[in-house]
Amino acid sequence: MTDTYSKSRQQAETAFGNLQTEFFAKNNAAEELESVAQARDAKTLRLREARLAKEQADRMSATSALLAKRSKSN
Repeated sequence: MTDTYSKSRQQAETAFGNLQTEFFAKNNAAEELESVAQARDAKTLRLREARLAKEQADRMSATSALLAKRSKSN
């Protein structure tokens, strides 16, 4: 059974379909941007933690070197 719609109904259906497509495209774009932001924040956190660990290791190494130097000079 095929329904035949008036021309105005067909235009309304087409306009609604286009509007829905726009809406879903914008929603997907927003989700993609959020995903990119979350990935960036996670990477920033990993890099910050790695930098802090390296700085701490460097301080420990420098402290050990100073203590060794003091031991030799005494």
